[in-house]
Amino acid sequence: MKIISVVGARPNFMKIAPFIRSIEEYNKSANDKITHILVHTGQHYDDRMSKLFFEELNIPEADINLGIGSGSHSEQVGYTMIEFEKVMLLEKPDWVVVVGDVNATLACSVAAKKLNIKCCHIEAGLRSGDMTMPEEINRLVTDRLCDLLLTPDKLSGQNLKAEGVSDKKIGFVGNIMIDTLDANYNKAAKLTFSQIIENNALHPNHIQIESEKYAVMTLHRPSNVDNKDILEPMLNFLIDEVGAEMPLIWPIHPRTAKQLEVFGLWEKVKNAKSLVLLHPLGYFEMLRLNMNAKIMLTDSGGLQEECTVLGTPCLTMRWNTERPVTLKEHGGVSVLVGNNINRLKEEFIVAMKLNRFPVRPELWDGQTADRCLKAILGYKE
Repeated sequence: MKIISVVGARPNFMKIAPFIRSIEEYNKSANDKITHILVHTGQHYDDRMSKLFFEELNIPEADINLGIGSGSHSEQVGYTMIEFEKVMLLEKPDWVVVVGDVNATLACSVAAKKLNIKCCHIEAGLRSGDMTMPEEINRLVTDRLCDLLLTPDKLSGQNLKAEGVSDKKIGFVGNIMIDTLDANYNKAAKLTFSQIIENNALHPNHIQIESEKYAVMTLHRPSNVDNKDILEPMLNFLIDEVGAEMPLIWPIHPRTAKQLEVFGLWEKVKNAKSLVLLHPLGYFEMLRLNMNAKIMLTDSGGLQEECTVLGTPCLTMRWNTERPVTLKEHGGVSVLVGNNINRLKEEFIVAMKLNRFPVRPELWDGQTADRCLKAILGYKE
């Protein structure tokens, strides 16, 4: 059997690493070896955003890099389809495996099905219900086309069934990101706060970071950073209220950094004594900060999941989430606050009184990649 796996951006790297390890373990004892080809579309072309993750997670260098780079959504999808089709015509795989919900996920699933190649989607069935999110369109189209849909939780399976997907296409396997967390927890735990800050500081800051006495934030979605009338009040809240309670560690996404410059807010951020400004972090570094943060403020989907398993109170700065299993009402630790300042203030006060409360949804046990591979090997049309 020949399998092509596709990655396009950072969220994909944490999901594909355990799947590659499962194939390697399978090949050690199997007579019918799997030929595996890793294709990187190159959607994240910055070394700090891509290369570091490959090195940390021991992902082998991509066999093929399509070098797509940046561009509009249509440009990325179009160029990826063109280049990925060439790869499939040359390699003639039995399966294409896509993960997550980035543009590469959509583009490669469409290209595969155009050539009648079986396609598997790992992390299928997630739905936010928000069609203004490009990722939601990617999820819907990918799941409509794929032959095998492997879900991280039972809510995702219910979404697929409600859309008319037959049971034989759906496999409940658990969350493959947690495989990566479990495999790397001890390595990340060895990092010190001072190492992380010294190696990644955007500006010198001599704040002492103590366990359970700091906040962490990530912020990158257009709905939060592309409008000054939204971004500036959020910054005021972070500096004046969060910063009054504890240091706030902020790895700044390139998109956000650019918007801060455009809106004339960069000096304000840089001069805030309570903010510890960092470059985008590697996987180990971000995991280490999450392990002992008092609170996480984020608009990232993956961090909602990590906070659930680690027990970190999480304020999700979005109006909806495709990962409802992470929300308090479903047993998780996350609360949706959008970018409403009053709601942010209210839930921040509540979160500050909470103790760490780790939660493991069903099958978030570190063995998801093995179940994914088993589902592919056992697939019957």
